[in-house]
Formats: sequence, C-alpha cells, structure tokens
Amino acid sequence: MEVDGIPVVVRDDVVYYLLNKPAKVVTTARDPQGRPTVLDLVPVEPRVFPVGRLDYDTEGLLVLTNDGDLAHRLTHPSRGVEKAYLAEVEGVPNRGTLRRLREGVDLDDGRTAPARAQLSESRGAVAAVELVIHEGRNRQVRRMLEAVGHPVRRLVRTRIGPVADRALPPGAWRPLTRAEVRGLYEATGVATAPE
Repeated sequence: MEVDGIPVVVRDDVVYYLLNKPAKVVTTARDPQGRPTVLDLVPVEPRVFPVGRLDYDTEGLLVLTNDGDLAHRLTHPSRGVEKAYLAEVEGVPNRGTLRRLREGVDLDDGRTAPARAQLSESRGAVAAVELVIHEGRNRQVRRMLEAVGHPVRRLVRTRIGPVADRALPPGAWRPLTRAEVRGLYEATGVATAPE
C-alpha cells in the first residue's frame, strides 16, 4: 500500500535485523556444502532474507528483513546507497593509489564508480584503508584494492547507508530501530519511511 507514493507497511510481522556477520559464514538461506549461513544466526520466525551479500571471508554489518520493498531499494544500483568498509591490506597505499580508488578502478567487468578512500592506519607493511562505495558488484572492494596493488587481508563492512554499530559483536544481531529503518528508506530516496 502507498500513500502519496510512499510505501506504508500495514503488517505487524515485518522485521528488520542488523547482523554483524563473522567470517566463514555464507550469506545465503541454505548452503549445499553445509557451511553456517547468516540465517543460522537470527530467529527462525518470522522468516527473513539477507539484503545484499558479504562474501564468505568478509565480516561486518548486514541487514536481514522480510520487507521486500526495502530490500529491493537497498540493493538496486540506481539508488546509490553507500556502504563503508575497513580493509586491512598488504602494503601502504600512497596518495596516488588512494586517488585511483577515488576516481574509479578498471576491473574485468568495467570501471567502478568513484569511491571515497582514505588511509586509516599503517604499521610496517600493513595498512587499514577506509573505502566507501555505492555499487554492489561481486567482491568489489577486494577486487578494487587488488587492482591497485594492495590485496586485502581482512575486510569488514562498517556501515550501510546511515546505519552503523561498532558495539555489536561478531555473530550477534539486534532489531533495527524505527529511526534506522527510516534512515535506510531515506537513503534510497524515499522521503518518509513506512511506520
């Protein structure tokens, strides 16, 4: 149902979870290889599905919901919802390398959109790079950093749109607040979120 072009949820069984996905968990409903899935980490009922993907080795924030409209909006490339990552990489990127990430990187499936990139920390031959993208290509952050000569050792998604939670432990989940759900809808271009 919509009012003035804005979706309105009238069901009371719509849920929104924020999960801090640990490494070695797959972002699917079922895995033929028997590996743990993100659905193993959240309540069984009501049934939810992951919004977007994090690869097997990537950690961090993932939204799970049964709100198909929000899921579609968050994953559709035209919406441009930002996702922030912290990557531990081999080597220390210089200014030129960070500029390349900011301008877009040529990958085998085309040039990426410009990203926000900054060096967060460096220790010897290892660095932490913050990268903010709004596309959702397969393994995009890993491929971008590899393409500029800095393979990823560890990757954590730290933010989806306006939603972040540094206190949520790996493997834990919590319901999103109404304000967070509203913020996610607004990030997709909807002026007012469903209540």
